[in-house]
Amino acid sequence: MKKIIFLYLFLTMLGGFACTNKEGDDDEWEKLIESEAKAAAEQYKYLYSQTPKDRMPKTYYPQEAKLESSSTSWWTSGFFPGTLFYIYELTGDQKVLDLGVEKLEILAKEQHNKGTHDLGFMLYCSFGNADRLNPNDDYKNIMLTGAESLASRYNEDAQVIRSWDHGKWQFPVIIDNMMNLEFLFWASEQSGDPKYKDIAIKHSNQTIKNHFRDDYSSYHVIDYDPANGEVLARETAQGLHDESAWARGQSWALYGYTTMYRLTKDEAYLYQAKAIAEFIFSHPNLPEDLIPFWDFDITEQAQEKRDVSAAAINASALLELAKYVSSEQADDYVDKAKIILKNLSSDPYRAKENEIGGFLLKHSVGHFKANSEVDVPLTYADYYYIEALLRLKKWY
Repeated sequence: MKKIIFLYLFLTMLGGFACTNKEGDDDEWEKLIESEAKAAAEQYKYLYSQTPKDRMPKTYYPQEAKLESSSTSWWTSGFFPGTLFYIYELTGDQKVLDLGVEKLEILAKEQHNKGTHDLGFMLYCSFGNADRLNPNDDYKNIMLTGAESLASRYNEDAQVIRSWDHGKWQFPVIIDNMMNLEFLFWASEQSGDPKYKDIAIKHSNQTIKNHFRDDYSSYHVIDYDPANGEVLARETAQGLHDESAWARGQSWALYGYTTMYRLTKDEAYLYQAKAIAEFIFSHPNLPEDLIPFWDFDITEQAQEKRDVSAAAINASALLELAKYVSSEQADDYVDKAKIILKNLSSDPYRAKENEIGGFLLKHSVGHFKANSEVDVPLTYADYYYIEALLRLKKWY
């Protein structure tokens, strides 16, 4: 009997230690999120002060000490105000909210832009977050007009939304386009018109059918025949080569299908998201810190540039995907997201105050082969980093 009691007390003590350690871990993360959010608020106020009033910050070139901004028609234009709204949500800093609202004024005209598929990034990440925090009919009307502009790029014969209007392709669709579909679901919910949601589902299904290899890695670009939907080419424009796995493309896919599952509860989307996660996190070329190189199939040391933007997207996606899987798998996804966020919040990835013009994260890659935005901060890396911190906060 004494042995049994001793064993019980011993196990209880271990359980107490486990509980204490978990509580300690929770406290540590809450403090880190609070610290990162406060620092981000100050850095983004500075970034705002360095950006022309009619422009959006895009990247910063450390060697030249040069901030590069963009017009609102550039695909990343919605991320800066969106990040400001996320920072406000984490801090309650009214000044940050006000700066985000100011930037919406120059962005509103993009609701009429029918020349891009990226209106989800541009309008839903910005006006969508603004409206979520402070519901506003003007914001809703702008987004509904924008959703109609996006829907105008849909081809019923191919059952996909056209991505680019440039290049050699007849009807190119890139994996990035998965990120604009939530915007269409929102439009159906708000308008009562199911056509937007239906477009998103058809596009998503065609992408599963045509974009993925047997190992669940994704091509970047699929070129369709707009007359009948036949696949004309499978390519990887921003990756190393056509059969390589461009890192950010895999991240867009993971995030996109996780979101599609939330919106539809279609098990095919959940299966796809889990399979993509397995590809990413079991890949032998993924570094131990879980911050991927810009392509999973790099072959030379000269190509070894990390893409922090892909890591930030992955962390945010995993924290949502964890809601829809078994508790054991959820723990694994959350643990991986924490590893990513812990690493992104410290050297060599996290910038010091005003170090890179006010951006938060260093070492992203836009388009390596074109020598465009290589090893620089990028506005969307910051956006998904803060989003991931916000999602992690909601776990506690």
